[in-house]
Amino acid sequence: MAPTGAGKTLAGFLPSLVALSEQAAAKPAPKAAKGLHTLYVSPLKALAVDIARNLDAPIAQMALPVRVETRTGDTPAHKRTRQISRPPDILLTTPEQLALLIAHRDAAEFFSGLRYVILDELHALVTSKRGDLLSLALARLHRLSPGLPAIGLSATVREPDELRKYLVPQFELSPPPTAGEGGPRRGSGEGQRDDAELRVRHALSGSVAPLSRPGLTAGPPSPAVGGGNVQLAMADLVTVQGGAKADLRMLDLGRSLPISGHTAWHSMPAIYDLIREHRTTLVFVNTRLQAEYTFQELWRLNDDALPIAIHHGSLDAQQRRRVEAAMAEGQLRAIVCTATLDLGIDWGDVDLVVNVGAPKGASRIMQRIGRANHRMDEPSKAYLVPGNRFEMLECQAALDAVEEAAQDTPDARLGALDVLAQHVLGMACADAFDPLSLYEEIVSASPYAGLTWESFEQVVDYVATGGYALRAYERFAKILRGPDGLWRVRDARTAQAYRMNVGTIVEAARVRVRLGRSLRGKPGTVLPKGGRVLGEIEDDFAETLTVGDTFLFAGETLRFEGLSEDEALVTRAPLGTDPAIPSYAGAKFPLSTFLAERVRAIIADPFEWDRLPKQIGDYLQQQRRRSVLPGERDLLVETFPRGKRYYLTAFPFEGRLAHQTLGMLLTRRLERDGLRPLGFAANDYGIAIWTTRDVSERAALDPDFIGDLFAVDMLGDDLEAWLDESAMMKRTFRQCAVIAGLIERHHPGLKKSGRQVTISTDLIYDVLRKHQPDHLLLRAARQDAATGLLDVRRLGMMLERIQGRIIHRALDRVSPLSVSVMLEIGRERVYGEGADEILAEAEAELLQEALS
Repeated sequence: MAPTGAGKTLAGFLPSLVALSEQAAAKPAPKAAKGLHTLYVSPLKALAVDIARNLDAPIAQMALPVRVETRTGDTPAHKRTRQISRPPDILLTTPEQLALLIAHRDAAEFFSGLRYVILDELHALVTSKRGDLLSLALARLHRLSPGLPAIGLSATVREPDELRKYLVPQFELSPPPTAGEGGPRRGSGEGQRDDAELRVRHALSGSVAPLSRPGLTAGPPSPAVGGGNVQLAMADLVTVQGGAKADLRMLDLGRSLPISGHTAWHSMPAIYDLIREHRTTLVFVNTRLQAEYTFQELWRLNDDALPIAIHHGSLDAQQRRRVEAAMAEGQLRAIVCTATLDLGIDWGDVDLVVNVGAPKGASRIMQRIGRANHRMDEPSKAYLVPGNRFEMLECQAALDAVEEAAQDTPDARLGALDVLAQHVLGMACADAFDPLSLYEEIVSASPYAGLTWESFEQVVDYVATGGYALRAYERFAKILRGPDGLWRVRDARTAQAYRMNVGTIVEAARVRVRLGRSLRGKPGTVLPKGGRVLGEIEDDFAETLTVGDTFLFAGETLRFEGLSEDEALVTRAPLGTDPAIPSYAGAKFPLSTFLAERVRAIIADPFEWDRLPKQIGDYLQQQRRRSVLPGERDLLVETFPRGKRYYLTAFPFEGRLAHQTLGMLLTRRLERDGLRPLGFAANDYGIAIWTTRDVSERAALDPDFIGDLFAVDMLGDDLEAWLDESAMMKRTFRQCAVIAGLIERHHPGLKKSGRQVTISTDLIYDVLRKHQPDHLLLRAARQDAATGLLDVRRLGMMLERIQGRIIHRALDRVSPLSVSVMLEIGRERVYGEGADEILAEAEAELLQEALS
């Protein structure tokens, strides 16, 4: 565990390079020398490519006969096939490609000589379903290559013990599992082994004794996935301290910032000046939409013709690789990028990082600023560029956190059952499996260390039948049990479908964007084939386009010429058009709990305001005169009339996800109380609800009304009732169904459209809710909704915090603080200067009303 730029990646490869150099010197070469020696896993394709490039130097200097190759989704199929039959010495890959490798029928032979596995940027991997998938693959590697050392590389994190547990096989100190009456029955198997045999097999396995390999220590008990207490082993920890202190500042233009909006359009000239003044600059933004906008604004200002590029995940892979190569060769002055370049990329010429918008998390901004002067002996230099006044508060909180080297990395997660179902099918594709042996392997992975035998049986049954509500449909049967009691993949087509659908990233349906070729001599005629692919846009955005519409993509202004099969044909648009910008689902980072607490503390303490730009201090003073500012643990609720409506605003400062859930639940309660809510809007800092009845009047009649409205019990029946009716649950189920293989988006020779997937999963969702409400995927969807989209845990902590600390102010008009969330009402998906002008007009009107 070391700060960014400490050289931990090359340090992680040191044991491999030493072993390979000794291996090359040995006469004759050992037998294991012919196979894969070291496996490196990265969360980013770009990082794997960059590390491969960086390894070339020490290998060349030591004159080692070592082959280093990458294997990502962009690797040609013929090369991936050759890598199986003739593995390189060092293979750099991603979690999805590793899942495919361990599911290959030759996996046992391929990994038999594996000496090291290196997991880079481990802190970024373990907090998502990709981390669950990787943990299961790591458990399989430990079985295929017993005693395999796993080396984890991580930036500084808040709880390093969670990463230490992740790297090593776990052992169980709780009672062994016993076979239930249920479980997988499909096929011609003889049923489950009896309890006695199961207990004997479990007792004879190595999983009940503490691991005695050097470098392992026992950790504290960990919560179980399905119940029980589990004692977890931990890897050794090497911690690197020190390094030059980061030079992080907030860009203050000395002019008034808007109260809402995230484009930071007012700062673009200053950002361009910073690019001119530095050798190479990374301009980070939080969304792909914002990347396109920022690039266009900088390009418009680029009178010096500086080489500036754009990089985000929706661009074509070849274009991303060209940008990365140009950056590595020092050909670019700046890249506008998203999280695709957050991690590990070592471009020594980068001497400045600019983060446009609020960072949303202390650890995230530390990771990003570490890309500048990527060395321990030079300070990383970076600017935070707030887009509005609240983001200025958030940026100040982030500055304080970086000064203190404070971290806010997420807690470790429990393994997801839909990911486990995918893995079970993959193991059946590799070879027939014995359920008990596979169970013991799975619970050796730390996210699944507490998985009960009953839950495992349910997962296997799901893969075998789809669940009892779907077992009549043969297409849901992925595995069959033979007379020998072993489970095998049903047929070659099922195995092929698994390989085409592996992974846990379920993005909205997309269409390729292709430059159409004009027919010579016939202007306006566009050939549907032959042009360059620029990347992908989402179906929902493509469906809003009509021929002649223009939009920004891949750093260009494009004219939409029509759809051809699954491609959007475009041509380059003339100058002077007013283009739209594609938006993408799931594009927003939530405000971290850590930064939210610091923002509340700054607002609550007037002595802190002296450190803020004057306009922010004045804004908070205006709020204090007009209404009140909440204490650090308080909740401010304001009610006031405006026009023909009545408004309730509240300021928990807990992030957009938690606030959206709060809005859904509050509107249900207000409806039940007869106040007729019409809608709500939320941002990272607060929420606004508008009604046709006066909430202030009800609160005056009943002093407990506001407190009851925010009672903790809203997370009980109200939440359950809302989830049962919510379209969001169907979307979450759809993602779980795709990950678990219930619905396959990709088939040999065809691909399901987003609409086809939606129709299929919605029908199945309704069937399962009616006939099998405890179905594995319904449970997985509820868990995902609670921990992800709804942020229920965080909302529950907030409700506990504010009990008895709610401050209600009944006002005659909007307050300065409420202006920010009121500006979220009715916002359409428009972006750019026109949208900013609309917001500015609305802001001016509301502020004049608030301060009059």
